Amino acid sequence: MNDLLATGDQRAALLDLYDSALPEVYGYLVVRCGSAATAEDLTSETFMAAVSAVQRDAVPSLTVAWLIGVARHKLVDHWRRAEREQRLLRAVEADDVVEHDWDVRLDAELAHRTLARLGPHHRAALSLRYLDGLAVAEMAEILDRTVGATEVLLVRARRAFRAAYESLDPGEEDR
Repeated sequence: MNDLLATGDQRAALLDLYDSALPEVYGYLVVRCGSAATAEDLTSETFMAAVSAVQRDAVPSLTVAWLIGVARHKLVDHWRRAEREQRLLRAVEADDVVEHDWDVRLDAELAHRTLARLGPHHRAALSLRYLDGLAVAEMAEILDRTVGATEVLLVRARRAFRAAYESLDPGEEDR
């Protein structure tokens, strides 16, 4: 019963702290990330993490300083995600530049036969991107994946397609 009371007290304390801490947490983040929209998202993530910590009874001391520490971790996570996305985009762009000339020479009939030979996840990714013309973010939503995972899937699908395409005999009929 004492644990429930302590948790209830912390929940009430978090609600009381929210109004005074919100401008400080947001101010801390907006100066460091340079984008109001990103700071708003990270502020929201910070308070959601605080609620989760209070529910788990894992808050050492419920103060503005503790919330700023949580915000700092959320900001670092944001920077890591952004760097990962940039690395993936650079890899995809480099892959596109190398494959551009090859892509132009594709024979449509062989391309359709090759697509039919791929696994369903690769076929879905390539179809959504190149036949339906969807952006990676739209694909990610449809495939229920993150944008990063969808970009990786698309790179792998292109490589699998190229390997299968190059191994096809143009005179060979599908059976």
